Amino acid sequence: MANGSRQAVWEFFGTELKRRREDAGITQVELGLRVFVSGGYIGQFEQAIRKPQLDVAQRIDEALQTDGIFERLCRQLIDDPRYADYFAKAAELEALATKICEFAPALVPGLLQTAEYARAITLSMNPFAPDEYIEEKVSGRVERSRILKDATRPEYWAILHENVLRIPVGGSAVMAEQLEYVAALARKRAVLVQVLPYAAGAYAMTGMITFMDFEDAPPTAYTEAVYSGNLLDDPAVVMRAQSAYDQLRAAALSPEASLTLVESAAEDHRRCTGTT
Repeated sequence: MANGSRQAVWEFFGTELKRRREDAGITQVELGLRVFVSGGYIGQFEQAIRKPQLDVAQRIDEALQTDGIFERLCRQLIDDPRYADYFAKAAELEALATKICEFAPALVPGLLQTAEYARAITLSMNPFAPDEYIEEKVSGRVERSRILKDATRPEYWAILHENVLRIPVGGSAVMAEQLEYVAALARKRAVLVQVLPYAAGAYAMTGMITFMDFEDAPPTAYTEAVYSGNLLDDPAVVMRAQSAYDQLRAAALSPEASLTLVESAAEDHRRCTGTT
């Protein structure tokens, strides 16, 4: 489904939700209480600013007695071929988060990737895939990153291992552009970035992890391995992982020193291209 078509369906979802809610004679706050979210969230669903999780859509159907229409629309929209099956649920939650914290040990996180960087990664993982497949995946990365540009964007904090700055994904020109983009976002204070330097030595985590906080739901963590992903929602497990993340944060360079290192690495890659 094309991006424009998907947005049109979400807008239909919101319009239909408002119509059915008003026909039932209940306010946004009252519906929110019945489906365990805030009235403000219901308003954002109706304006297609935020997208409800599948279980919320199911509860809306129950509350409004709408014979499964919102569940069907939601399933249609979250069954997105741009995302791997194991990541689809995490992508859905990511769009609802009020705060996102990530640790990236080797690659720039998806929300910070440029199209060319995302294309280089996708090609390396799918060397025999047709162009259409590659572009579909790249489109998914670019579409996801738009949440950092929305008026309702989440607070975003990333810790990048120094490896991320040094591995020339896609070549020096692509890498320079990618790091310049990260630096620009940090300078605009759209994101907060720290770098865990080589000098820090051993560190508390060996794999990538994403923490997501929500307004009306407990925090969740997402980890990823080879062609698999895992959502962690056990509070004790999430708390333990958060403790390890806090250790990384303490060992990382300050945001100011991190920005200097990112910009310096970008210049190093730029010099390798023969341009400045």
